[in-house]
Amino acid sequence: MLQVSLLDRGWRRSGCFLYKPEMERTCCPSYTIRLKASDFVPSKEQVRVSKRMQRFLDGSLNNKNSDEQNKISSASSVQKDIKVDNPNGVQSNNIDQKVDYLSEQINSAVLTCIEQGEFSNEIQFPKASVKNVAPNKKKLQAEEAQDLVFTSNISFQIAAALRRVHKNVGEGKDPKFVAEMLSNHLKSPALSIGLSVKACNGHINFYSTETQTKADVTASRPAVSKASCSNNLEKLHLKRQNLEIRLKRSTFDPEEYELYRKYQIKVHNDTPDHVTESSYKRFLIDSPLIFVQSNGDASVPPCGFGSFHQQYLINGKLVAVGVIDILPKCLSSKYLFWDPDLAFLSLGKYSALQEINWVKENQNHCPSLQYYYLGYYIHSCNKMRYKAAYRPSELLCPLRFEWVSFDIAKRLLDKKPYVVLSDFATLENELALLPNTIEDQIEQEDYESNDIRVDGDEEMSEGAFEDSEDDDDDESGGPEATSLMPADLRKDVSNIIIGLRGMHLKYKDIQHAFPPTERNYLESQLDKYVRAVGTDLSERMTYSIG
Repeated sequence: MLQVSLLDRGWRRSGCFLYKPEMERTCCPSYTIRLKASDFVPSKEQVRVSKRMQRFLDGSLNNKNSDEQNKISSASSVQKDIKVDNPNGVQSNNIDQKVDYLSEQINSAVLTCIEQGEFSNEIQFPKASVKNVAPNKKKLQAEEAQDLVFTSNISFQIAAALRRVHKNVGEGKDPKFVAEMLSNHLKSPALSIGLSVKACNGHINFYSTETQTKADVTASRPAVSKASCSNNLEKLHLKRQNLEIRLKRSTFDPEEYELYRKYQIKVHNDTPDHVTESSYKRFLIDSPLIFVQSNGDASVPPCGFGSFHQQYLINGKLVAVGVIDILPKCLSSKYLFWDPDLAFLSLGKYSALQEINWVKENQNHCPSLQYYYLGYYIHSCNKMRYKAAYRPSELLCPLRFEWVSFDIAKRLLDKKPYVVLSDFATLENELALLPNTIEDQIEQEDYESNDIRVDGDEEMSEGAFEDSEDDDDDESGGPEATSLMPADLRKDVSNIIIGLRGMHLKYKDIQHAFPPTERNYLESQLDKYVRAVGTDLSERMTYSIG
C-alpha cells in the first residue's frame, strides 16, 4: 500500500526512482490524474477506436472504410495492381484507386499526429482530399513539375481548424508547417506505390519516381512486387485476426526491447545509440515493487501485485506493450510503446481502454481495486491534455492531497497554471476576474507524448535526480546550516524509522547519539521528508542514513 499512498501524494515512479515535481517552482505544474473505472464513460472517439480495432480483427476494415483504412493492406493492394502506361507511372484505370489510397494515408497521418500530441485531440479535423494533377495544369518552369502526379491542400484546412478552435495553440502551425509534418509521415506509404512526397508552400505533393518506359516497367514489375515490404502485413489484414493480450511480470524480453527501439527511433526520433538495452532496463524493467502472489487470497487479483508488462499480440506478433503497476487500490499506467506500422489502430487509446476494463473485471477478485491512474496531467502543455479525455477524472490537490473533479479543476487551471485545487470554492470567485493567462504558456516546454500514457517528463535520467539532490544541499548549506526551519515549527519526527548500519530504529530512540549540530541538521532533513511523504508514510518507510 506504500506505493498507492505515494501516488496519492503526487509521487511517480520511473524505473526504481520515485520523483515528484516542485509545483510552486516549475513552469508546468503536473497534477496526478485518475479515474474510477466503474464510472468511466467512453467518448465518441474512444468508441470509434474500439470499433476500428474490431473491424480490423474481423477483416472488414477495407477500402469502403476510407477514413479508417489500413495503410499497410491498401499499400499492398494498390501495389499489386500497378500498371504503368505513361512517364508518370499512373494509368487512368487505377488513378481513382491511388487517390483513395493517398487520402486514407493522409487521414492516418493526421491520427498519428493527434496521438503524438502534435495536433489537439479536441478538434474534429476535416478528411483529406487528394487530386490528380493533369499534364496541362503543371507549371513548366518547375524542374520537378513534370513528375508531379497528385496533390492535396488539406494542410490549409487543418491550420484553419487549429486557429479557429485554439487561437494560441494554433500559432506557429501554419499550412507550411502542417504540410511538412504530414509529409514526414507519408514517405513510406507513398514510396510503396512508386511515389515520393514533398511539402510545397502548404501543399502536399506526390511525385512519380518512375523514369522507365512502359516496357522497362512491365519487365521489372515482378521485382517491385517481391520487394514490397508489406506482403506479410497484407496477409495479416485479408483474414480474421487473432488478438491476444498477455500479462507478464516486469522482466527483460528481447522482442519487447526491439519493439521499444523501433518505437523510440521512429516515433520520438531518438538516435539508435541512445536507445540502449541498459537505459531500457533502467527505465521500464527495473522496479522497487515487491511481487505479491495471490495464493487464492480474495483480496489479491489472480496475477498478484507488482510491476507488469501487458503485451498485445496480433497473430502471435508483438505489436504493443503497456508498462503498468498493479496495486491494491489501482492500476497505475507507466508507459506504452507500440509498432509504428500500426499507428492507424490508435494502440495507445485502445490499450488504455483495455486497462480500464481490466480494473473493472478484476474488482470481483479484489474489491479494493477501483482506480486507473494515468500519471501526470499538465494543463499548461497542450500535448499533455489528452489524459483528461478519459472521464470522469479527478486531479490531486498539490497542497492538501484531496481529489477534485476535473471539470471543477479545469475552470481554475484555465486562469492559472498552479492552483491549490481544494480551495476551489473560494478560488472560483477570485479567479473569475482574471483573464485566461494559461493559454499564453502552452507549448513553452517540448514535452514528448507517446500516445495515451506516455508522460514526457517520465523518462528522467539518474542525473536529473542527482542534480535535484545537489540543489537541496546547496540551499541548505550542508550540516553547518542549521537554521532552515525553527525547531518549534518542525514536524514531529520522533517515530520515523531510521536505517543505520543494517538496523532499523525509531529516531526518538537514537537521537541522543548525535551531537547537537548534527542532530539539528538531521531533524531539519527529516522535517522535509515528513512534509514530502506525509506523517503516515514517514513512519512506515525507512529513512536510510548509512
